[in-house]
Amino acid sequence: LQWSSPPEAIECFKSQEIWFPPPQFYEFCRLCNFPSLQELQRFSSGRALEGCERWMPVMLSAPDGYIQLLPGDELYPEDPDYTGEKKMIMSTDKKVEDLMKEGRTFHRIIIKNINNLAVYVNIQAKYKHINPLMIKCDNSDYNSRL
Repeated sequence: LQWSSPPEAIECFKSQEIWFPPPQFYEFCRLCNFPSLQELQRFSSGRALEGCERWMPVMLSAPDGYIQLLPGDELYPEDPDYTGEKKMIMSTDKKVEDLMKEGRTFHRIIIKNINNLAVYVNIQAKYKHINPLMIKCDNSDYNSRL
């Protein structure tokens, strides 16, 4: 058991001291926007009545990794599988880097391997929510189009 700030937890993840799944990595990146618990509490109580959105990440398999597509991303399907019954996994022959260079509207988590994740978001968050900081665990540079 270890108490860490979100940036500390991400650094431990990057150095492979700990592991957490992509949704938690995304949320740690979002929590990095708040330097204190008081600011997080102020934000959360201020937007509590705004509503929320149901999310179901859709996996896109590429030859060199995976992309978890989230609502608002240009590649996110119109009718995602909310129940998991369809076992929906999309695939492409394009490399992740090419998909990032070609794309314009991002809300995704890039997964190169179990310890190499990156969050890319350039959409406006709904319901007065806050986007995660865009953090990556490798040296790839897809920011030229963001």
